[in-house]
Amino acid sequence: MSSSYGPGRYDADYEGKGRDYPAGYVRWTENRNMQSITDLLAAGKLDISGLITHRYKLEEAEKAYNLIHNKTEPFTGILLQYDTEKELRKSVVLHSNPVSEKEVNAGLIGAGSFAQGTLLPQMKGQCNFVGIATARGNTARYVADKYGFSFCGATAEEVLQSDQVNTVFVLTRHDKHAAYVLEAIKHNKHVFVEKPLAMSEEELEQIKTAYAKAVESGEARHLMTGFNRRFAPAVQKIKSLFEDSQPKSIHMRINAGQLPPDHWVNDPETGGGRIIGEACHFIDLAMFLAGAEITAVTAAAMEAAGETDNTVVVNLEFGNGSVAAISYFSNGSKKLPKEHIEVFCGGTVAQINDFKTLTIYGNKKQQLKYKGQDKGHGEEIRQFFGSITQGAPCPIPFNESYLTTLATLKVVQSLKERRRVEMK
Repeated sequence: MSSSYGPGRYDADYEGKGRDYPAGYVRWTENRNMQSITDLLAAGKLDISGLITHRYKLEEAEKAYNLIHNKTEPFTGILLQYDTEKELRKSVVLHSNPVSEKEVNAGLIGAGSFAQGTLLPQMKGQCNFVGIATARGNTARYVADKYGFSFCGATAEEVLQSDQVNTVFVLTRHDKHAAYVLEAIKHNKHVFVEKPLAMSEEELEQIKTAYAKAVESGEARHLMTGFNRRFAPAVQKIKSLFEDSQPKSIHMRINAGQLPPDHWVNDPETGGGRIIGEACHFIDLAMFLAGAEITAVTAAAMEAAGETDNTVVVNLEFGNGSVAAISYFSNGSKKLPKEHIEVFCGGTVAQINDFKTLTIYGNKKQQLKYKGQDKGHGEEIRQFFGSITQGAPCPIPFNESYLTTLATLKVVQSLKERRRVEMK
């Protein structure tokens, strides 16, 4: 058998999703090579007993390594044997901190670069870090040690089922969001889920139904999607300038930049694509600034060989007469600032340049400069935690997270069907 296993090795579609190569195209794939070996072993036609010369219990691993290092006797294959009847602990308890139900007792599912670089620093000092679980347990242990979590593990169930956790953060890749949200609702937890809330209308309706049942039973907790930009100081300033009932013209130009074609966000099953995974931010922001629900969407994508729908123009219509155009482009230069937002209303124009400055054009020109680039992450977390500890309404009502997600899915539908799609 090939030492590299065979064709299919390192192919994510083949190894992770079970998409086989046709036998007529590739006769001996990684799986077929292994299957052939196991068939030969089962038939007694292949004897590999001579490959194993030594066996040691796991507790005797040092002896095995000494044998290899010192070469005290000939060896070929050395096995370390585990106790197969011993039940291993799925989670590691690092320390026990007393928690109060009146406080935010956070459990994290997932801890990728966004969680570690953005959310966790904002959460620190505002909540109790109770539990964390990641697909790779070593990541959970690293983050748990760094931030002082009480326990860490490798399965989401350990966080969801913990009596000490009252607030679950769903920070995994997109395809797991809906399932974990549903489980968190079932376990009567507050939920903060990074966008997107769901990747299909079926998932979205399941969440809506589960949340409605929780509301009816009086057990509903907060369920909030991480649409942070509406909490940015520049956006809050614009919101204060206009009444919700005033019709507005909104334009957003997003210089999103390119992602490698094989990036997980572009995977339709794992990431859902950049419209569902990223452009939803700006659909939510447009709805927030418009001050009304979206009534219809129309979208068109640039057509280019081998390109996914990452360069798109989205037009939104709102119930109060407002309109919005979102130009989400992935074919631009990194030298150009990423996000440019303009709101026209009643003779006044408010313009955000990459969340660093806000310029207001009215009877006179006024410019506000912000320290760094504040996209609202800190205020988002502060308000979410405050609403829990103070018993206040969720900063983003569930219905708004639902409508933003539904509108995003309608954008995808519009792209496929090449037509205007109404929100129904």
